[in-house]
Amino acid sequence: MDFLVLGQLLAGLVLLVIGAEMLVKGASNLAVSLGVSPLVIGLTIVAYGTSSPEMAVAIQSSFAGKAGIALGNVIGSNIFNVLVILGLSALAMPLMVDQQLIRLDVPIMIGISCLTLFFGIDGLISRSDGIVLLLGGIIYTGFLIYQGSKQDNQNKEAGSESVIGLSKLQWVNNIGLILGGTGLLVLGSRWLVLSSISIARTIGVSELVIGLTIVAAGTSLPELATSIIATLKGERDIAVGNVIGSNIFNILAVLAISSIFAPNGIPVENAAIGFDLPVMIAIAIACLPIFFTGNIINRWEGFLFISYYIAYTTYLILRSTEHDSLPIFSNVMLLFVIPITVITLIIVTLHSLKKKSQK
Repeated sequence: MDFLVLGQLLAGLVLLVIGAEMLVKGASNLAVSLGVSPLVIGLTIVAYGTSSPEMAVAIQSSFAGKAGIALGNVIGSNIFNVLVILGLSALAMPLMVDQQLIRLDVPIMIGISCLTLFFGIDGLISRSDGIVLLLGGIIYTGFLIYQGSKQDNQNKEAGSESVIGLSKLQWVNNIGLILGGTGLLVLGSRWLVLSSISIARTIGVSELVIGLTIVAAGTSLPELATSIIATLKGERDIAVGNVIGSNIFNILAVLAISSIFAPNGIPVENAAIGFDLPVMIAIAIACLPIFFTGNIINRWEGFLFISYYIAYTTYLILRSTEHDSLPIFSNVMLLFVIPITVITLIIVTLHSLKKKSQK
């Protein structure tokens, strides 16, 4: 195996860690100085910054006449964001979930995921579909900014001591940290994806499997690095907000802009309509009961997320290789694993509702 490829892999990992550290530090400093909650910062600045690789891949693929890659990247990234990033972050430290996510942002994520499937049922996400999604993204971002400024005014009126003014130099420094961190995340993820593809080809993995797994996961590495660093630094609102905000941004901006730039829109394969998009929707819906129970994502729920991503990836590999064990694996998941998970989530949710009603 080429040592240059291994060196690129390690360098990509280093850049991701450094970039995530810079982005979280700059964003959290701005949140404190502006009186804006870390959650709003996570849903906007951090989420949009860490989704830069998805945007880059989407625009490049649209101009190259391979717009279908954009859809696969968005679906794969959204699934990876919830199952792996929130899963690993929760395993590192249980994550607190803000009420705003349960009442507003997760329902929006569910709604636009369903809208994506609706737009794609005819086999194409057209330019007009993209314009609708983009307008939704502008409205959503505008609302978050308005909400953040409203909160800032409330903090000032209350004389909150948490609002700290910054000098011009500190402003420049924090914005530099955010921009520099985002740049390192984009470069690091690119190096990591390219080196991972080279390694996968060397060991004989098909390009289809690479596209379904490595590329989607690779462009989500900035979110992964940022959320884990934020969790370890105690900025857990940024960690969760980053994931939900990135998923919303992936659909309302990345997918929207790709379909607008693509000459003939984005083609949607039957496999995406029949499996991948429904999986993305199911995972978005599953966030509600998990987030609702005690407003916390526990370690066992993080483990559940990770386990399902392993199962999803296994299914993709078996499907792409047309392996003989695919029917057995599918039956086990459909008849046992998924029903048991659904029943468990229902019981936990009902127990949580009972506890809240007794208070």
